[in-house]
Amino acid sequence: MSQSMQSQPDIVIVGSGIGGATVAAGLAASGAEILILEAGGHIEDLPVNRDQRAIFQRGHFRPKETWYEAGGAGFNPGNYYNVGGNSKFYGAVLTRYRREDFEEMRHLDGISPAWPFPYEELEPWYAKAEELYQVRGRLGEDPTEPAHSNDYPHGPVPDEPAIAKVRKRLAEIGLHPYSLPLGIDIDRWLAKGKTPWDAHPNSFDGKMDAETAALTAALEYPNVRLQIGSRVTRLTTAPDGKAISSVHYVKDGVEHSVSPKLVILAAGAVQSAVLLLRSADDRNPAGLANRSDQVGRNFMNHNSSAVIALSPWYRNDSVYQKTFGLNDFYLSDGEGGPPLGNIQLLGRVSGAILKANMPAMPEWLLNQVSARGIDFYAMSEDLPSPESRIMVDGERILLKWVRTNWQAHLDLVASLKGVLKRAGFPIVLARTFDKRTPSHQCGTVRIGSDPEQAPLDVYCRAFDHPNLFVVDAGFLPTSAAVNPALTVAAQALRVADHIVKGDLRS
Repeated sequence: MSQSMQSQPDIVIVGSGIGGATVAAGLAASGAEILILEAGGHIEDLPVNRDQRAIFQRGHFRPKETWYEAGGAGFNPGNYYNVGGNSKFYGAVLTRYRREDFEEMRHLDGISPAWPFPYEELEPWYAKAEELYQVRGRLGEDPTEPAHSNDYPHGPVPDEPAIAKVRKRLAEIGLHPYSLPLGIDIDRWLAKGKTPWDAHPNSFDGKMDAETAALTAALEYPNVRLQIGSRVTRLTTAPDGKAISSVHYVKDGVEHSVSPKLVILAAGAVQSAVLLLRSADDRNPAGLANRSDQVGRNFMNHNSSAVIALSPWYRNDSVYQKTFGLNDFYLSDGEGGPPLGNIQLLGRVSGAILKANMPAMPEWLLNQVSARGIDFYAMSEDLPSPESRIMVDGERILLKWVRTNWQAHLDLVASLKGVLKRAGFPIVLARTFDKRTPSHQCGTVRIGSDPEQAPLDVYCRAFDHPNLFVVDAGFLPTSAAVNPALTVAAQALRVADHIVKGDLRS
């Protein structure tokens, strides 16, 4: 194994998704030598990026890998390995957790535990993250909205006429549709092609993802370096088993190692947990950062469904569609019962997209269906459970996802169907997303105040290893029922500030 021939960096960041890219942006001005190791490469600017048959029917961008059920069956996961991580394909919804999400919340299926700090601790960092990701939105429309110290940097992405009509109908029956906070420059996106951005890859086309927003800002500094095609395989510790001494990776078939002062894992909730488990040694036989036996446990993946409302009297000629959401069932079921979840528009679902799940149907017919429908995404909280976990068996990644709070999700879908029928859509269909869809995976290396219960402290530092941090969605102690990207980014900026004021000054 070769040691890197260049001078050893002060900080190695593993992964360039939302957590890794954002923490790099927060650390860049410190002057520390920062090396970002990314397993994948850049998404090139090619016509296939807007080819819906290639993306959805042929799975052009899906990884060529297999994970396994705890019982042995294999499946192809929907996780991506490229600069910017999964955010290159995300819907760019950059929502804050509600204030109540940081407190203990009782659900139909159990308790969502309190965070080790309140919403107010993270609020200033939410504001900084919204600025970094150039979020478009409008305050004052959503009754569940937490306090904001700043307005959004930009006004909301406008509704297309067919979408504005449905927003108006929903408001008229007493709901509170609000403008989704979005990281999208809609004019730049549409200039490249008339498609939605949701689930479509981005190559500097106007979507504010981890690469185009945070990583680009970080790489403006000469002390920050990105190295692609570098798959990290193991971390090794000093003889006492405490400090991380080396990061081992493979590039172009050759094994290398670097020995930084600090290591920041941001490979994603699954891969960061896998790396910690595979790095077990004599001093840490259960894996690194795993005194609590919680690494890989508490895996959460939102309960989510696509809901399509159809009417022969409605004509949907929108291109992107995804501009408003509903939180009327977020803090309760609307009648004083337990929370159900968030509802938001999906990116426009065309016949080509529908055919991926209905291959026997002719695409022309599916286009006729699509033209008379509007597409929603219903999302409910998955509660943390130690039995829901990521494990490793040699080179195999094992996933045992124990769904929780499922009845609440069914109730949310039923409530959404009811309001859509009241809004003039006599036919409403629903389809659940399964484990192949990374519906906001999180929770595998969670933060906490007790090292016997959590691998990380409140600044995402491993209790067992003073120079190891984890800043991807694995740190989330709860999944809430909104998109997690902005919360990951806010905490990454908070952690970067903590490192600059502490570790880099000592």
